[in-house]
Amino acid sequence: MQRGIAHFRPSCRGRRARLVAALTGVLLAGNACGQTHNPGYDRPGLGFTPAVLGAGDITLEQGLPDVSQDRADGLTSRQYSADTLLRLGVGGPFELQLASSPWNRLTTWGTSRDTVHGRGSSSLGVKFALPDQAGSFSWGLLGSVTFTDGNPALRAGHRQYLLGAQSNWQLTPRQSLGVYGEDVREGHQHSTTLAASDTVALSETWGSYVELASVRDAGRQHGWLGGAGLTWMATPRIQLDAGVDHRLQGDASRWLGNLGVSVYFGR
Repeated sequence: MQRGIAHFRPSCRGRRARLVAALTGVLLAGNACGQTHNPGYDRPGLGFTPAVLGAGDITLEQGLPDVSQDRADGLTSRQYSADTLLRLGVGGPFELQLASSPWNRLTTWGTSRDTVHGRGSSSLGVKFALPDQAGSFSWGLLGSVTFTDGNPALRAGHRQYLLGAQSNWQLTPRQSLGVYGEDVREGHQHSTTLAASDTVALSETWGSYVELASVRDAGRQHGWLGGAGLTWMATPRIQLDAGVDHRLQGDASRWLGNLGVSVYFGR
């Protein structure tokens, strides 16, 4: 998702060098930690993992960045967002989630071209999932509120309230099916998403997924999205992900892309 000293713009080479150095340090630290009780990550794709962190455990999930592209009323827009999700286990079946979008770049073009930079909105959420769910079926619930504290050009006009539900079926040790549904309320309007996914472990460290989603945004018509992606467990604590969704039919975002890293800090 989605400042420092005003007008300070480090070079692209400098930013890349610092990013590589930071990721290298995290990878080395993760390799030294050995086995973990990592319950999985909410990135990538639509939905979330129906499991909560243990008490005191933390997961950081970071877009590097994520990107979306849309077209409406003769205008094309593309947004890059360094989305950040911090998950904290609070004990029992609950998990606290803090999300923000500290850096965004939104470019809109048609008859003219305009670019906006800034911080997006922050959100606070709670996930519920029964610990150690037995059998091949697991489920979880997620509720969150998104505030209007970001750049006015990069946030909604009102607070948004989300309620989501995720169900997973483990068909084989290497394949699982998932169904995700959510409703987002903003003022008197609602947006809904219903998605199905198929996740396959390609090896001990590589995974793949495909997903199909029905979406209806507030004030827009119904549309369909289809997508796929890959995950790589670089260490037992670190996952890298990449994926893309594309509009198949109707009124939906033309492209949604994700590139990110997730790190587990726990026992």
